[in-house]
Amino acid sequence: MGAVYKMVGLTVGCILHDQPPSVRREQYSRDITYGTNAEFGFDYLRDNGMATSKEEQVQRGHYYAIVDEVDSILIDEARVPLIISGPAVVAYDDQYGKFKPAVESLVHAQERLCSRFLSEAEELMRKLSPADGSAPGNPESLEREAGLLLYRVKMGQPRSDGLLKLLEDPENLRLMNKAELELHADQSKKELYAQKEELFFAMDEKSHDADLTEKGRNFLSPKDPDAFVLPDLTLVFHDIDARTELDARQRMEMKAKIQAEFEARAQQIHCIAQLLKAYCLYQKDVQYVLQDNKVIIVDENTGRLMTGRRWSDGLHQAVEAKEGVEIERETQTLATITIQNYFRLYQKLAGMTGTAETEAQEFYDIYKLGVLVIPTNKPVARKDANDAVYKTKREKYSAVLGEIQDVHAQGRPILVGTISVEVSEHLSRMLKRTGIIHSVLNAKYHQQEAEIVARAGQRGSVTIATNMAGRGTDIKLGTGVAEVGGLHVIGTERHEARRIDRQLRGRCARQGDPGSSHFFISLEDDLMRLFGSDRIVKVMERVGLEEGQELTHPLLNRSIQQAQKRVEQHNFQRRKHTLEYDDVMNKQREVIYGFRNEIIHGEDVRDRLMDIMEEVVLQKVEEFTARDAEVSEWEVRGLADWVNLTFPLGMPESEVVKAARSGQEEPVRGSMFAHLSPAQFAVCQFIAESVRKAYELKISFENPEQLKTVERYTILSAIDRLWQEHLYGMDSLRNSIGLRQYGQRDPLIEYKAEAFKVFDELMVNIKTEICHNIFRSASSLMAFEQFLRSVPQKTMHQSTSAFGGNEPASDSAPPKGSEMVSEAMAATEKAKPVRTGPKVGRNDPCPCGSGRKYKHCCGKNA
Repeated sequence: MGAVYKMVGLTVGCILHDQPPSVRREQYSRDITYGTNAEFGFDYLRDNGMATSKEEQVQRGHYYAIVDEVDSILIDEARVPLIISGPAVVAYDDQYGKFKPAVESLVHAQERLCSRFLSEAEELMRKLSPADGSAPGNPESLEREAGLLLYRVKMGQPRSDGLLKLLEDPENLRLMNKAELELHADQSKKELYAQKEELFFAMDEKSHDADLTEKGRNFLSPKDPDAFVLPDLTLVFHDIDARTELDARQRMEMKAKIQAEFEARAQQIHCIAQLLKAYCLYQKDVQYVLQDNKVIIVDENTGRLMTGRRWSDGLHQAVEAKEGVEIERETQTLATITIQNYFRLYQKLAGMTGTAETEAQEFYDIYKLGVLVIPTNKPVARKDANDAVYKTKREKYSAVLGEIQDVHAQGRPILVGTISVEVSEHLSRMLKRTGIIHSVLNAKYHQQEAEIVARAGQRGSVTIATNMAGRGTDIKLGTGVAEVGGLHVIGTERHEARRIDRQLRGRCARQGDPGSSHFFISLEDDLMRLFGSDRIVKVMERVGLEEGQELTHPLLNRSIQQAQKRVEQHNFQRRKHTLEYDDVMNKQREVIYGFRNEIIHGEDVRDRLMDIMEEVVLQKVEEFTARDAEVSEWEVRGLADWVNLTFPLGMPESEVVKAARSGQEEPVRGSMFAHLSPAQFAVCQFIAESVRKAYELKISFENPEQLKTVERYTILSAIDRLWQEHLYGMDSLRNSIGLRQYGQRDPLIEYKAEAFKVFDELMVNIKTEICHNIFRSASSLMAFEQFLRSVPQKTMHQSTSAFGGNEPASDSAPPKGSEMVSEAMAATEKAKPVRTGPKVGRNDPCPCGSGRKYKHCCGKNA
C-alpha cells in the first residue's frame, strides 16, 4: 500500500522493533505510520514514563488509528496489559528454588490423596450397581457421597486421567454436577469450605487460581503453625509505642525488625502461591515452551512465541524453577497501560476483520464502535459439517486420523487446526505411525512458517497447525485442487471464542473456491469440561454411546455455541473488570505523565521548582501549626527541625516564633494561602523567602546550563522512583481488595477510595522528595563544596551535617532577619522596597485584575 499512498502525495513510515529513537521519531512524523500495537503502546510508555528530554520522545499525538484484525488486538489481547519492567530493587529469586522441593512434594501428596478419593468413589458406585442386580440400600446417600468425592477430585486435580475416565459415564458426570450445584448454594458455604479443607489445595481453572488449605499449610510447615499468618502491623506498632520502658531508639529498632520479618514472611507466602500456580495451572507446550534453556510464553490467541515477554509478579520465576532452568532476576513494573486505554487515546478509531460480528456489543460498550457487516465479493462455497462429538479425547483423535486418511486418499489438501503445541505434536506422532507425510506448524517451528503455508494448498498435502495458521494466512490452492473439492479444514477442538473457529474455517473456500470444514469435539475438552451444558450430557446419557461412536446433530452445534458464548461472556467480564480498575490508574497516569511532560517541555523549570517548594512549605506549616491555636501551642521545634533537615538554613525556633508573632497581613483571598491565619501566613512567607534566597546563593556557584539539566533530572527522578513504588503498591492493593466483599463492600468502590488516598500521598511525597534533593544535587562537586562553605557558620550543626558539611556548630547568637541565609548574600541584596499594599504570593491572582498568576503577570520581573 505504501507505493499507492506515495503516488497521491502521502508519506509512509513503518515502526520496527530495533529502530533507534531518531529513526522512530522520523517514521512517526510521516502522514501514515504502520506498526504493531505493542510497538505503539511501548513507545507511548517510554515517551511519557521514561524519557528525560524532548529528543528521547518519538510519538506526536494520537489522532486516527486504523487497526487490522481489530478483534484480535482490541479484544483477545486486551486481557493482558502492556508492561515495561526493569530489575526489581529487592529480588527474591533464590526463594523459588528453595521452596520448589516442598511444593513439588505437596503436589505429589495431592495426587495420591485424589487417587484415594477416586478409589472410594468407584467403590460407592459398585455398591450403587451390585453385580447380582439387587437394589442398593440408601441409594440417595451413596449417590451424594460419590458425587462429593468426584467434585473433591475436580477441585484438587481436575485433569486427572482417573477422573476423566470416570466422567466418561454420563451418570457419574450427573452425580458430580449435582454435588457441585448443592455446595455452591448460599446455605452450603460452610460445607463447601469443609470439602476444600479435605484437600491440600483447591484449584479453579475458570479463574486460573490455586489456594492452599489449612491442611496444605500444615504439610508445608508442620513445626511452625504461624508460618502463613501475617500479623497486623498497626496493632503491633501500637503495642510497641505503648511500652514506656523502651526509649525511642529501641522502639524504632523493634519496629524495623518486625517489619523485616513481616516482609520476609509475606514474600515466602507469595513464592509458594506462585509455585503452586506454576505446577497446577501452567502446562509445558500449552502456555509455554522450553527453548535454549529458557521459558518462552506462547500467545494463546495466535499460537506464536512471545519472545522477550515475561509473566509478572514472580510467576515466570516460579515456572523457571519448576522446569529446572536458570531463574532470571525478578522484575518490577516501570510503566504500564492496557490495550483498551491506549487505543482510547485516539480521537478517531476504526478497524477491520472478518470476525467482529459476534463481539459487536463489546466493541460498542468499550470503544463506542459500531460493527458493519460487508458481504463477500463472491458467494461462499464452503460446506460446513455438523460437529462430531465423542466421549473421550482418545476416540476423537482416532476419528480425526480416520478422516485425514479418507480425505487424503481423494488428493485434497488438509489443514488440521489444533489448540496447543502439545496436541499438534500428538497428532503428528499418530500420522507418522500411519505413514502419511505431513508438515507441523507451531511455535517451535515458526521459522518455516512461510514455506509450510506456501505448500499447504498443494494436492495431497497435510498440514497440522496451531492458531498460527488461523488468522491472516492465505493458503493458495494448487493446480487441480479445486476440481477435487478444495482445501479441507479439520478442527480438533472448539476454541473459547467462536471468532477463532471462524478464522480457522475461513482458511478454505476463499474468493469463491470450493472447500469444507469439520470440527471434532470430546467431553474431555477444556471447553466442555468447564463450560459445557447439561443438555449434551443428557443426550449422551439417553443415547448411550458405545466406544468410538460419534454424535452429530444441529442441536448439539447450538449447545456447543452456547458453551462458547458462556466463555466469551466470562472473558468479556474479565476484560471489563481489568478496564474498570485500570480506569482508576489511567486518571493517575494522566496526571503523572502530564507532570513529567511539563518538566520535559519547559524551557526553564525553576519557576515550577519554586512553586513546588512553596507548596511543600505550606503543607508542612499546616502540619505543625493550627489556625485557631496560639503560637505557643504550635509544634515549632518539629517545623524548625524539618526546615533544617530539608534546606541549608539553620533556622532556629526563635526566628519561626518571631515571624509568627509579627504576622499582621491577611492572605490574598482566592490564593492557596487563603485559609491560613495571619501568623501562619507570615511563617509560610518567611520560610519560602529564606529558601528562595538560599537557592539564589546556590545558583551563583553553578554553571547555568548544567544547572537546568540538574533541576530537570532532580524532579524527574523523584517522580519516576515514587511512581514505580506506587505502581507496585497499587498492584498489591488490587490483589487484596477483593477480600472487602466479605464485609459486604464493593471492591471497586473501595479500590477507588483507597487509590485516591494513596495517590494524594504520592503527590505530596514527590514534591517533598524534590525539596529534599534539590539542595543536595549540583552541576559539579566543586560547586557543591563552594555552596556548603558559603552556608553561614552561624547555622545549626544538624543542618550542615544533613548536607554533608563538616563545619562545627557556632556558639554565636542565632542569625536575625536578613542574616538568616548568609552574610554573603545579605551584602549583595538590594535595598528592600517599602511595601504599602498587602503582600502578594507568586501563585496568587495578580492584583491588576488580569486573572493570571502574579508570577506570570506584574510579578514576572519582580
